[in-house]
Amino acid sequence: MTLHPIAHAHAKPDHPAVIMAGSGAQMTYGEMDQAANRFAHLLRSRGLKPGDAFAVLLENRIEFFTMIWGSQRVGTMLTPISTRLTAPEIAYILNDSESRFLVTSTHFAEILPDIRSACPDMELLVLNSGDEEDFAAELDRHSADAVADQIAGLTMLYSSGTTGRPKGIRPAPPEDPDPEAPVPLIGLATMGVGMPADGSIVYLSPAPLYHAAPIGWCSVIHRLGGTVVMMEKFDPEAALKAIETYKVTDSQWVPTHFVRFLKLDPEQRSGYDLSSHKRAIHAAAPCPVPIKQEMIEWWGPIVNEYYAGSEMIGMTLVNSDDWTAHPGTVGRAIHGIVHVCGPDGEELGPDEGGLIFFENPLLPTYHNDPAKTAEAMHTKGWMTLGDIGHLDGEGFLFLTDRKSHMIISGGVNIYPQEIENLLVTHDKVMDAAVIGAPDPDLGEQVVAVIQPVDMAEAGDTLEHELRDFLAPQLARIKMPKRFDFRPDLPREANGKLYKRELRDEYEARAAG
Repeated sequence: MTLHPIAHAHAKPDHPAVIMAGSGAQMTYGEMDQAANRFAHLLRSRGLKPGDAFAVLLENRIEFFTMIWGSQRVGTMLTPISTRLTAPEIAYILNDSESRFLVTSTHFAEILPDIRSACPDMELLVLNSGDEEDFAAELDRHSADAVADQIAGLTMLYSSGTTGRPKGIRPAPPEDPDPEAPVPLIGLATMGVGMPADGSIVYLSPAPLYHAAPIGWCSVIHRLGGTVVMMEKFDPEAALKAIETYKVTDSQWVPTHFVRFLKLDPEQRSGYDLSSHKRAIHAAAPCPVPIKQEMIEWWGPIVNEYYAGSEMIGMTLVNSDDWTAHPGTVGRAIHGIVHVCGPDGEELGPDEGGLIFFENPLLPTYHNDPAKTAEAMHTKGWMTLGDIGHLDGEGFLFLTDRKSHMIISGGVNIYPQEIENLLVTHDKVMDAAVIGAPDPDLGEQVVAVIQPVDMAEAGDTLEHELRDFLAPQLARIKMPKRFDFRPDLPREANGKLYKRELRDEYEARAAG
């Protein structure tokens, strides 16, 4: 059996490939196949050859899959762009990726003039524009028949830019250029997580499609012949409603989603039928142990966690039972070999913390940035995502934090993830970011920036309450010297926290 939407379009053309969770709008496999063929012809008509890039700046909408599967038929490089970025940041990615044109929508009408100004030679196709740049009108000019000589495409994701300018992650070419050849994530989905390949999956995707996990998992679900239910925007109660309404069997989350779920009133949490839900996957950041324990108690032992990155240099996986026996682990390696190394590059033993590397024969490069690629490499040819952690004696990996997030206060290394994980378990805290701010005596001081559940409670009383809450669980040197409160934090919809923005803000204050 061929696991690819091309095959499913012939076998079951009327089966829903995508459903928008809010509006209920649908695209069948037959419709998606025809639209993808048209877009493949469009790409070739504009002179794009295998390896050439084009960019997509879109909100979560059905047409995104036209670009994904069309590109997969002519070998081009799809470059998704975060909808959170400013016009100069978008222009940087357009230029850096050498994109030949940009597909976007009227949703971004306010910043399109600035993009045009920064990239005057960039051609645009705009969904719902109704003019000469209208995407649908251009698509309709091309044949819905399959292109000849199909070849697998690639996706060049850009890092979130949480510690500087975003970097393009240029993947290694596929070993098999046939677009219908299996991809590694199919093995993770079927053998690792237990997803069936019989087309019965109904998969809820709550995150923005431009991010690595949603685009990767949605593509795998289409290869397995399932239905993707895509949320226009994440809302915890709306997600529970979608599971009930569409009888969702599988889902993918980040820890921030779990925190939002657990802040709902008990009546909201128990008000929906979740009996169809068989498998929940989460990744993107270390999950606080108490948060995950509560999710397993609520949803049952259906929660699977993996650790990987957009670079796809390696992956670990853990199910609920193994996680319960090893609380806090992100699992054992299922792709690549894990090595934990000290500052001198020497490999460390069990339970010794250091920089995590993956050994893998296929490694990506950072586009136009050989220095960053070299910085991520071990002398033995292994590659790191920049995370700190350790392996236990059974080979289970535990994450501590990002190397770039480490705070050095009075000569002591402090990892903010530990403090953040404690803070978000407090019932009055919706979100928390812990950073190092300039300090004339200590070098850096620990600052906790808090998003309260109720902003009306922000202030000295809540600060004292949080200090009392942390004191028995946290070494004194790690206690935040300062607590600040604000109605929201600069967090990506995919769960990534833009600590760089906060650090820049506090550095500017100190300089002022």
